[in-house]
Amino acid sequence: MKAGKDKVVSLHYTLSVDGEQVESSHDRDEQLWVLLGHGQLIPGLEKAIEEHGAGDSLQVEIAPVDGYGERQEGQLQRMSKKYFPQANRLKAGMVTVLQLKDGGQRAVTVHKVGMSAIDVDLNHPMAGKTLHFDVTIGEVREASEEEIKHGHAHAPGAEAH
Repeated sequence: MKAGKDKVVSLHYTLSVDGEQVESSHDRDEQLWVLLGHGQLIPGLEKAIEEHGAGDSLQVEIAPVDGYGERQEGQLQRMSKKYFPQANRLKAGMVTVLQLKDGGQRAVTVHKVGMSAIDVDLNHPMAGKTLHFDVTIGEVREASEEEIKHGHAHAPGAEAH
């Protein structure tokens, strides 16, 4: 079976930027489970995986436009420290996650820490960067109705919700 919209794919990946490894599913010894066509992967990686099957390995170079976008100027925002659970531990250059009102999350980079506020760069930390993925596909299967309804894959053995 080939990967495509509404298919569940398990994969191992290693992400490198400028020749330096940034993260890898091998470090957690746990495959990533995704439901294709539902915004769980950056567009360039999802497109590269389509039409591949279980056991396939691929190397993918993804331009910023198909990854986390180009960096945009003027994306600094000052926020009260109360929005940061670990505010006293943050330093300029660190990446942290903001909880959004709609329940989502957003990765931001700390620009400056003040007495009562923190300036953050709202650009994704990988914005403007060319990404290199080494991917090995473990499994491809049809998504269940429940997975499609929930908009994400359920890994084997994961608790239902």
